[in-house]
Amino acid sequence: MDPARQALRALDSVLLGKAEAVRMCLACLFARGHLLIEDVPGVGKTTLAHALARVLGLSWQRVQFTSDLLPADIIGVSIFDRANQQFEFRKGPLFTQLLLADEVNRASPRTQSALLEAMEERQVSVDGVTHGLPEPFFVVATQNPHEQLGTFALPESQLDRFLMRIELGYPDSKHERALLAEPDRRTLLGAMSPAMDAVTLLALQERAQAVHAAPRLLDYVQSLVGATRARPEISLGLSPRAAQGLLRAARAWALIDGRDSVIPDDVQSVWPAIAGHRLQFREAARAGARERREATRMVLESVPVPA
Repeated sequence: MDPARQALRALDSVLLGKAEAVRMCLACLFARGHLLIEDVPGVGKTTLAHALARVLGLSWQRVQFTSDLLPADIIGVSIFDRANQQFEFRKGPLFTQLLLADEVNRASPRTQSALLEAMEERQVSVDGVTHGLPEPFFVVATQNPHEQLGTFALPESQLDRFLMRIELGYPDSKHERALLAEPDRRTLLGAMSPAMDAVTLLALQERAQAVHAAPRLLDYVQSLVGATRARPEISLGLSPRAAQGLLRAARAWALIDGRDSVIPDDVQSVWPAIAGHRLQFREAARAGARERREATRMVLESVPVPA
């Protein structure tokens, strides 16, 4: 079985009734993007991140973000070694292939910003020395809704580093009953076997970027991005970096489908997860999750689909 399909099947067995969200996660990672999962506590955000690490065969570390977490707690710290009479850098949990940043918006903005260089450059600088991160490197962050107590909104510069933002939502009645009747998800996670390894994942990333996108498809992507900049209620539309991310994600979506070229349906499938968290509105009242979903839907409907 194709590794991507095998990974989907394994993830679906743990996250019941969340097939579209699971596929979105895989597309994000195949597109070399970082993932933000936003939802209320207890719906499976952390379980999904754990499952991704196990199924993809990656080394991973989990950091619980709290209000007193410091940047050095993530990146690491230089400690003076008396025997060698020099400072030695002790690597923090950031130096892993998949970093689970749990409840990232409970940390202070200063600590949140410590992830910026790592997410964009895949390296960190400490005391003037640059340290490369493992390959592949992903940040899978979870966050609670902003209206909950003890949370800090992520700055726009960091939100833009996440290729996708998804929500899981409550399970339907059928799948919630299955969760009650079956073993605990943590037990299932312990029994999961990797569907691939880091080498296979890197090869899939290369294949995803080789998926063909015709000129008319590029026109469609450009029109969608341009439409976000023209709407009167939106003060800040999608950037060129977001346009590139949209195309990468659409290519990854096509790869999971087993196709070697991108079609408009691929772009439409990943569009809400790419666009929603990047849009900035002129009125604060429009910035809620429902309003963002409505705005991304209206932009999508306003742009003609290429034949």
